[in-house]
Amino acid sequence: MRKQPEGELLPSAHAVDREYRVITALGRSDVPVPRTYCFCEDASIVGTPFFVMEFADGRHFWDPALPELDPAQRAALWDDINSVIARLHNVDYVAIGLADYGKPGNYFERQIGRWSRQYRASETETIASMDRLVEWLPRNIIADDASSIVHGDFRLDNLIVHRTEPRVIAVLDWELSTLGHPLADFSYHAMAWRLTQHEFRGMAGSDFEKLGIPAEREYVERYCARTGRDGIEPHDWEFCIVFSMFRLAAILQGIAKRALIGTSADAGAADVGRRARLIADVAWRQVERVG
Repeated sequence: MRKQPEGELLPSAHAVDREYRVITALGRSDVPVPRTYCFCEDASIVGTPFFVMEFADGRHFWDPALPELDPAQRAALWDDINSVIARLHNVDYVAIGLADYGKPGNYFERQIGRWSRQYRASETETIASMDRLVEWLPRNIIADDASSIVHGDFRLDNLIVHRTEPRVIAVLDWELSTLGHPLADFSYHAMAWRLTQHEFRGMAGSDFEKLGIPAEREYVERYCARTGRDGIEPHDWEFCIVFSMFRLAAILQGIAKRALIGTSADAGAADVGRRARLIADVAWRQVERVG
C-alpha cells in the first residue's frame, strides 16, 4: 500500500493519485513497474488517500558502488539500469494516455521556479549557495527543449532488482513524475557519479574500472545511444547536473522542514535534511568550475 503522509504537506507533495496513474499507464510499456490494483481517495479508511500495487519480490540496494556484487554483476546491473531509464524516456506518453500528465516544454524554467518556491517555503536557515543558485539557474537554461515522461527521483534505492539476476524488475516512488525534460531526469540519476556516499548516496572518487562500473562519460554515451541522441554538449550537461543538485537540495530542505515541524514519519529525516547545505555547496562549486 502506498499512502500520503499525515499532517501538513508542501504544495503538490506526495501526490499518490498521480503516482497511481503513471504506474498504471506504464504497465502498458516496456518500463518495469508493479501492477496496480486500486486507488482510494477516501481518507477515512487509513487516514489519507492511498493505492494498492503488486509486491515486487527482489533485492534493494542503497550504495551505487554495489559492494554486495562482483564486478561482472555490477557492470550488468548498471547497464540494465541505463536501459530502463532510456526506455522510460523513449515511451510514447500520448499512446499510453498521459498526454495531459504535464506541460511539455519550458521544463527547466518552470522547475527552477517551482523548486525555488518550495525551497523558500521550507527554508529554516540561510544557505548562501542556494541563494546564488536561485539567481544563476534561470540565466543559464539550455536551448534543448525535449519532453518525455520523467520519473523525478530515479535513484538506485528506488529500484527493485531481481533476486538472482542483475536486472531491474520494478521502478518505484513515482510521486515526482511528470512530463518534463529527459536530461533533467537523467542528470539527477547521474549525480551518483558526482556526489560521494557521504554527500548523498553517491560514488564519486571510486575506482570505476576496478568496480566494473562504467565511468560517467561512458554511461552518458550509452544513454545517448539508446535514446537516439548524438550526444550532449558539455555546457548543457553541466547545467543539468547543477540544476539536479539544486533540486535535490530543495527536496532535502523540505525533508528538514517536515522533521522540524514533526510531520515526517522517517526517523532519519532530520539528518537527511541537513545535507541540503552540503549539496548546494557542491552545486555552486560546479558552477565556479565551469564558469
